[in-house]
Amino acid sequence: MAETFVDLGFVTAPSGVLVLGMASWIDYWRELGQPLPDRARKAATFGGGHLRDWLCEAIAVPVADDQPLRVRASTAPSPFDEEPTIATLEISLGIQWPETADRVVPIRLGDLPVDRCGMVLGDASGLDAWTGMNDEPADGLADVTYWGRYEDDAHAQFGGERIAQYGVDGPRGWPDLPLAEAAARAAELTGWCDRLHGKGLMVSIDKHTDFNRFRRAGWQHPLHVGAIEVGGCQVLGIEWDQGDHSIRHRGERDAGQVYPVTLEADEAGGMVMRWTIPPYGLDNEDE
Repeated sequence: MAETFVDLGFVTAPSGVLVLGMASWIDYWRELGQPLPDRARKAATFGGGHLRDWLCEAIAVPVADDQPLRVRASTAPSPFDEEPTIATLEISLGIQWPETADRVVPIRLGDLPVDRCGMVLGDASGLDAWTGMNDEPADGLADVTYWGRYEDDAHAQFGGERIAQYGVDGPRGWPDLPLAEAAARAAELTGWCDRLHGKGLMVSIDKHTDFNRFRRAGWQHPLHVGAIEVGGCQVLGIEWDQGDHSIRHRGERDAGQVYPVTLEADEAGGMVMRWTIPPYGLDNEDE
């Protein structure tokens, strides 16, 4: 039976090179010597390929530099909660499949694990400006959220709006606070809980880095997909449900949990990149 795809949005790649990489490590490429754009450009020169250095991994491919690139996905039910999760991620590259190449045989570029912190799809040069979870936000703002056993008591004492997310109520808190105010608010909550309860309240400060902006952008999407601008380019971020990740993808590459990325021809003869995550089988579960 043919897969049914849903549109996730589009990305732009004015450099002519597109990257699918692990969100945890996008900002680390420049710490390891050669910047990501240089590595990706070299791989794209040869038609695309897999990049790996330390814990950083990505796939880079050549794409059209003058048009939006459509991103779609097919889904399968998660073994964790039966909610839909991505089974095949497909990106239209904006270029035609070579007339001399066999359309039936996919070209394998490598494989990627599902990063616990999500995946990022965007322009290789634009992603060189990516700010990771430990960086400082360009807008000087952060979100403060709290949850746990004493959440209702904290709400009665301090307030805070419910931050709705797809399918769940989400934590309470205050979005878009200046950093100093966010730190003071979080310290106030933590100090209150320590004095009265000792533990039972989780408090988080999420600075508006690109890492946290893409997660926030996907709060209302059933597949946790969000679009943000990075380095003047539209980027898509895909976050994985933590329960689903622990069931299907835990251990990532060290545990052999990696999935193939291929170049293929679509029905119209256009070139697409596909990342295929096979269905979970209970018979494959570790004993």
